[in-house]
Amino acid sequence: MTMERSDRNEQWREELRAMYSAKQRTVIPRVKMPELPMPYRVTVDDEVRQGLSVEQAVLEARRCLDCPDPGCVKGCPVHNDIPGFIKNIERREFASALQVLRRTTVLPAVCGRVCPQEKQCEGNCTYTKMHKPPIAIGNLERFVADNERLNHPEAQAEKLPISPLSLKIAVVGSGPSGLAFAGDMARRGFKVTVFEAMNWFGGVLKSGIPRFCLPKYVVTYEIERLKELGVEMVANCHVGTDVTYAQLLEQGYKGIYVATGAGKPRLMNIPGEDLPQVLSAQDYLACVTQSYCPAIHVDIENLKGKSVAVIGGGNTAMDAVRAAVRGGAERVMIVYRRGEDEMPARADEIRHAREEGTDFLCLRNPVEYVADSHGNLCAMRLQVMELGEPDCSGRRKPQPVEGLLEEVPVDLVIVAIGYLPNPPLTLPDELDMSRHGRILVDEESMKSSAPAIYAGGDIVRGPATVILAMGDGRRAAQSMTDAFQRMIEGTSLS
Repeated sequence: MTMERSDRNEQWREELRAMYSAKQRTVIPRVKMPELPMPYRVTVDDEVRQGLSVEQAVLEARRCLDCPDPGCVKGCPVHNDIPGFIKNIERREFASALQVLRRTTVLPAVCGRVCPQEKQCEGNCTYTKMHKPPIAIGNLERFVADNERLNHPEAQAEKLPISPLSLKIAVVGSGPSGLAFAGDMARRGFKVTVFEAMNWFGGVLKSGIPRFCLPKYVVTYEIERLKELGVEMVANCHVGTDVTYAQLLEQGYKGIYVATGAGKPRLMNIPGEDLPQVLSAQDYLACVTQSYCPAIHVDIENLKGKSVAVIGGGNTAMDAVRAAVRGGAERVMIVYRRGEDEMPARADEIRHAREEGTDFLCLRNPVEYVADSHGNLCAMRLQVMELGEPDCSGRRKPQPVEGLLEEVPVDLVIVAIGYLPNPPLTLPDELDMSRHGRILVDEESMKSSAPAIYAGGDIVRGPATVILAMGDGRRAAQSMTDAFQRMIEGTSLS
């Protein structure tokens, strides 16, 4: 994957840096994004974080030191030219800032909202070495994308010069990895068709993230921009059932990128887990976001007077518990087997959940869900945990405290402890799979063992972030393009 960087030595950049000294820039406090106030925000589905104003964005951009060797770019899985777009914001060239971003990302408005910047680009910002708050890179990325959608919706999507490799490419799945791959291939001049099994596009961006975090219209706008690049989108087409991989190749598709995600819930296999009031976060959030309720017999839209527990400490868990608040639940709880400091969720997600009334039951792990005489969930039994030595992830391993159990009343449990891959049906015999159902690929090229088939995102790496899935898509697009070039020069795509 190429790193597309603008020229730091352009005259306007040098003049911009000279306007303020490093000391003047570093004393500017990080700009706080306005948010909907409590308690109003839990009564609506409106987006909580309201975005930066023009003046706020320009002031925050002024903090950027335009480093000669920017760590933020190295920390970004898609290698956005972060100083390049931020310096354009500082000089109020917002269209140019977006143009810089769109060289490497097709979803800037999405990534600005949901990416874990504190662990990636912002976590590698020079300011962190000075023990100061990093540049609000995610907020600025969102500002640039929203500025176009709100103020210049007529702007045309940028197309790069068409390559001589005008070949048909198929993408299976319209989540973030598939969309990133499709955008990069379309900009290179390939004829790209995205096949989606559902009747909407966007995958987890629309079915798994509530509107108060990521409004649907934001995702729809980004997808429409892809269509302007020439990407064809086909809904209600399950590759593997409605059309096989072999048939796609017979129809003239020269390359296939599989990005079907990880949609199978991971369960704990404990007593009571089959009770109707114990749901997976995937099914619960699909109900909340899409009114798509597979085999759910619980009125999740009216939780008035109910106690709801969400098992897990990631972003999905925070989304689910905050959705339950908006559903009217009287008590909402996060149950997590480690401490709050070990939670993988974004800091803002945890903060918002706490502000909205969530009880955090940390160092607790469910061991049984208890039913009443009518067969309905009435309580959960929790094992008290303590942290031992670090495990392979570097986090301290939770272990049970013998003899310490707690019973907590609860009416609805939402399990958010991760997902398993969704292996496509009727896969080619040559395609190697792991025992966990992931497609095995070369990590550098994202090429599978089957001819012409590449794969990326959660179907390869398991549940991960939007930006990591997009990074896979970009890497696969570069690799497939290189392979076609070699094929033209006389070698094989496989």
